[in-house]
Amino acid sequence: MPGVIRRLLGGGLAATLLAVTVAACDSSGDAPAAPAEVVLDRAAETTVPFSVDNAGEVVLDVTTSAPGVSWGTVGSESAVVSVFVDGTYTTDVVIPASFPIRRGLALGALTPGKHNLRLLFAEDRSPQGSSTAKLSDFAFRTIAPGDPQYAAARNAPVLYGRTAVNPALLPGTPATGPFQNALTDAPLVAFYSEAPTAVSGHRLFTYSMIWSNEDGGTSTPALMARWGRTTDIEWTYQVEVDAAGNAVPGSAVIQAPEHVQAPFTGRLEGTHPVLQTCTLNNNMCDPTDGKMRFSLALGEPLDQADEARERVMDRNPWTYWVMAQEVNREGKVTEAPEASSTDLISDPRNYLYLVIRKSTLGQPNTDDAWVGLSVGVRLSGNPNTFRSSGVYPAWSIQRDSPAQTAIALPPGTVAEDIASIQATRLIGAGYDTGARIQVDSIEQAFFLGPDGLPQKSFLFTPAKATLTAAAPTATLFRRPTGTS
Repeated sequence: MPGVIRRLLGGGLAATLLAVTVAACDSSGDAPAAPAEVVLDRAAETTVPFSVDNAGEVVLDVTTSAPGVSWGTVGSESAVVSVFVDGTYTTDVVIPASFPIRRGLALGALTPGKHNLRLLFAEDRSPQGSSTAKLSDFAFRTIAPGDPQYAAARNAPVLYGRTAVNPALLPGTPATGPFQNALTDAPLVAFYSEAPTAVSGHRLFTYSMIWSNEDGGTSTPALMARWGRTTDIEWTYQVEVDAAGNAVPGSAVIQAPEHVQAPFTGRLEGTHPVLQTCTLNNNMCDPTDGKMRFSLALGEPLDQADEARERVMDRNPWTYWVMAQEVNREGKVTEAPEASSTDLISDPRNYLYLVIRKSTLGQPNTDDAWVGLSVGVRLSGNPNTFRSSGVYPAWSIQRDSPAQTAIALPPGTVAEDIASIQATRLIGAGYDTGARIQVDSIEQAFFLGPDGLPQKSFLFTPAKATLTAAAPTATLFRRPTGTS
């Protein structure tokens, strides 16, 4: 069944039904021009030709939407489009919403010349409630040798989706089938960071993925308290590269089950390692039996010493909407959760999302002995203090990069209601290490809007404070008297 390609004709938008192998070309008839829009019904497919001027890693930036689809609606969670480059299966695109979302897809290493992009509405992996997928604003770009991001792009992993087909690969997983990432824990955005190594000219690349949620591991309220989100952000693959951008033999590792760092022993597609999500909390294995494939383009590198990982979500604000939709659909949201609940959260739109820059001075934190930080919020006219960690000290922030947390507040709270923000030093069940917590600033603070998307941050403030056993609490922000 053919798809529909809409292209600009004489400055207007016209719909033309085309055969599978027909695509829009520019007026000269030479290099193909990307269509303005492709519309695919169930089981439909179409081919879009494109040209590459220089050899390198090719990225497709494209806007996706799927009328009638919503990640929060059972039976209509997504529409899945499978992408093939020159006949080779390259990636799936899980489209979770009816509104437009800009995505970046890594098409792999391509040679100069003409190529074909085949787009297929993947009926076998799309929920029955989805009927149409739209892709528009196609933009092909090449990351060529000499580009600052070339080495990172050419060594980036390809991930196969989680599957329950092979019990030995994924023991204890519910029998949710080989296409479960079309419904849950969908890979949303890929990113990377880099750091120098002990060898001059070498770099260490760490690749990470943001999933829509995690079906196992940290509880939902603890995710909000400790990480300020219910998405799952995990590093997947790490490799050292030499000055020429080639992987150093024996340096590649993956984040294996139980968060163990393990040597990568899997196969390569050219220079790209092939991995598979193989646990309910999205750790990696390098034998693969997956049926869904994800090759997502990398964004700008993230300096994890200077930026919270959630900054990548801020750059892709639709990920907050997907996050909220999934926890709602899975029954993890209630109007007024008990303070002691380890399963349920309030509506994600009722939370203050806050990033704080802090460091631990003295004995480093360990699993057995640590000091953590809890953020408390006071509201005008309300005697209560709303704490990020709730009633559980273990849900405090224990990491020392700029860290995001989320504090549940009464529905309808706005920025002007916040009278003060405090930081409190907490200790674990073990002994008090005596370590101090140095707070430097509140980096940002925001709410989600009625549409589930993050609103503009309303607060950045230096907030110098040192928290000790003798003085465990400090005020980081106080609204001036008489302001609203």
